[in-house]
This record gives sequence, C-alpha cells and structure tokens, in this order.
Amino acid sequence: MSEQEQAEIRLEYSRLKQEHADFDAAINAMIATGCDPLQIQRMKKKKLLLKDRLMALEDRIIPDIIA
Repeated sequence: MSEQEQAEIRLEYSRLKQEHADFDAAINAMIATGCDPLQIQRMKKKKLLLKDRLMALEDRIIPDIIA
C-alpha cells in the first residue's frame, strides 16, 4: 500500500472517529432530554455501523501479523 493510500485511509479514519464521537454526544443528549426511545435506538445503530467501518479501516492500516 502506498503512502498516499495510507494517508487517505488515516484521514477517513479520523473523520469517522470524530463522527462516532458526535453520535455519542448526540445520543447522550437525547437520553438526557427524554427523547423517543426509537430515535435513540436508531442513532445507536448508526453509531455501531460507524464503529464497524472504523474497525475495517483499522484492519487496513495495521497489518495482521501472526507471530
């Protein structure tokens, strides 16, 4: 993988990491204000999808070395 590709992956990872943190803050605010539980559940699902994408990017950045 070229340095350019790694830089792009790291940039995407950083963006998704921030988006994940934003979802976390939004969910906590929704819980604190007593929002509709269905909306909260949908936000949590989106947050989980982001986490899955983060893990996939992390796997591309860090090679899987079997010792």
